Amino acid sequence: QVQLVESGGGLVQPGGSLRLSCTASGNIFSINIMGWYRQAPGNQREFVASMGSGGSTNYADSVKGRFTISRDNAKNTVYLQMNNLKPEDTAVYYCYYYRGLNSWGQGTQVTVSS
Repeated sequence: QVQLVESGGGLVQPGGSLRLSCTASGNIFSINIMGWYRQAPGNQREFVASMGSGGSTNYADSVKGRFTISRDNAKNTVYLQMNNLKPEDTAVYYCYYYRGLNSWGQGTQVTVSS
């Protein structure tokens, strides 16, 4: 079992930036995938970005060129640097860890509004 704790959400103006962090603890295997999904009210949870422990990354088309995912494997932490934020990025962002099954963070609210 893996536990994930997220931080870094908040309110930001369009064009602004936020950095989300997620730290994993528990039964962690060194080879894994960590990443982010998001869910806006009334919408389904959608994929945002992921990163394997070996360094490979994937991004949703909607965030390519604006968001950057990174990891600090020694700290079991994944980050999401979000730049040039848009109102449509407003959602609860959920960190996940994948090793056969998904483990999820508690979610952190990101609101982009003027």
